[in-house]
Amino acid sequence: MSELLQHLALGLSVASSFDNLSIALAGCVLGTLIGVLPGVGPLATFAMLLPLTYYLTPTGAMIMLAGVYYGAQYGGSTTAILVNIPGEASSVVTCLDGHQMARKGKAGTALATAALASLFAGCVVTLLIAVAGPPLAQVALMFGPAEFVSMITVGLMSAVFLSHGAIPKSIAMIIVGILIGVVGTDINTGEVRYDFGFYQLSSGIDFVPVAMGLFALTEIVLNIEQSAGRRSVIAAVKGLWPSREDFSRSWAPTLRGTALGAALGILPGGGATVSSFAAYALEKKISKTPERFGHGAIEGVAGPEAANNAGAQATFIPMLTLGIPPNGLLALMMGAMITHGITPGPQIMTKQPELFWGVIVSMWIGNVMLVILNLPLIGLWVRLLRVPYTYLAPTVLLLCAMGAYSVSSSSLDVYLMAFFGLLGYLFRKLDCPAAPLLLGLVLGPQLEEQLRRALLFSDGSWFVFLERPISLAFLVGAAILLALIALPAIRSKRSVAFQEED
Repeated sequence: MSELLQHLALGLSVASSFDNLSIALAGCVLGTLIGVLPGVGPLATFAMLLPLTYYLTPTGAMIMLAGVYYGAQYGGSTTAILVNIPGEASSVVTCLDGHQMARKGKAGTALATAALASLFAGCVVTLLIAVAGPPLAQVALMFGPAEFVSMITVGLMSAVFLSHGAIPKSIAMIIVGILIGVVGTDINTGEVRYDFGFYQLSSGIDFVPVAMGLFALTEIVLNIEQSAGRRSVIAAVKGLWPSREDFSRSWAPTLRGTALGAALGILPGGGATVSSFAAYALEKKISKTPERFGHGAIEGVAGPEAANNAGAQATFIPMLTLGIPPNGLLALMMGAMITHGITPGPQIMTKQPELFWGVIVSMWIGNVMLVILNLPLIGLWVRLLRVPYTYLAPTVLLLCAMGAYSVSSSSLDVYLMAFFGLLGYLFRKLDCPAAPLLLGLVLGPQLEEQLRRALLFSDGSWFVFLERPISLAFLVGAAILLALIALPAIRSKRSVAFQEED
């Protein structure tokens, strides 16, 4: 316990510096803004912000990106409640009861419940990261190349199981991402692979133009298509503080949502969206009056909002301690860490404790900032919702082009961004999820490196993955996931779960 307190004291000294407090505030405000504006999304924002993070310290960059990440979960509920348009995919479920509460004149109560549930979940899961992180890192230090290959395999299989989209398409997208990741110089032989005559590709395809194209550019085109003729009716906001009856109905769903979100967020492929759907389904199933759900039940706001924030922050556990990003957003953050010379994994706590514990404590500070910011600024967010997306799109496009070029001052990156933008648009039209591609791109080089290293140490014997107990356990887990994916009942339930997300 004393060691944990010392670590938290170190994190507080880092996170409470003026620079890092300012960066955390900027990340929270930007995250909330992104969550409020429908169609922008944290993935596209991460892609646009990555070039900016190069001018920050590694700790400052992680604090800002983390603030954007969990801040978007707060902001997404605002549009879901006020105008029945989820600013974030994880806020889809909040529309069902949150907007019905707004129509009954309880928009303020719904917004306050969402903010307080998110605050509680964020604080609890941040404590969980602080407590569970060091033991997990100690276990991970026992891993060799074979264990890392098996663990990455489980992570990719989990991403397929929990991602939106048809299973064969998700698998295909992961394979495409891995293939993009092998472009560049072979780490063992030094030979350049698949550069197609472009010397700029000798160092590989940077994930920044890929992410900008797949998410930012694609979102611009799709939202211009979808926003034509759309008019939003803004609900009036009155009475921000919940009544005693509201508190009595919402505290238990908040606890259950926090626990469920934390459990699902740790799983590779899990996160805010899966957690919010699961929490809503749980609350409706155990309720004595399930008929109230969909008609303004406060439990349908508290549970999912606690779950989506808990799920979002719990995803940091596998990324920071094991070096495995559980979703596309964390894959982008992991890419930013690698760019700063940081290797996510078990050694981050011993080699860069200021970064790890500074980011952890900044999450507590950021969650408090978000509640203080969100409720007084609701009027501002309402006015922003009236800005037509056609005015925002050119600005986003300009920022994307500038960001892609600034990575390496190469026009090829801008062309690559445009190419992957067209590819991302095609993928969306074909209902192919782009997030697994990003996971494959980030994890592919690691998978290749560890696979070749494991075979080198075993003199080419593939039995090394079965002879080591931890590796075998991961492979058994992957086989179980594959079997579950193949079951018709699981496939149909998975399709129904994500049908609402669209």
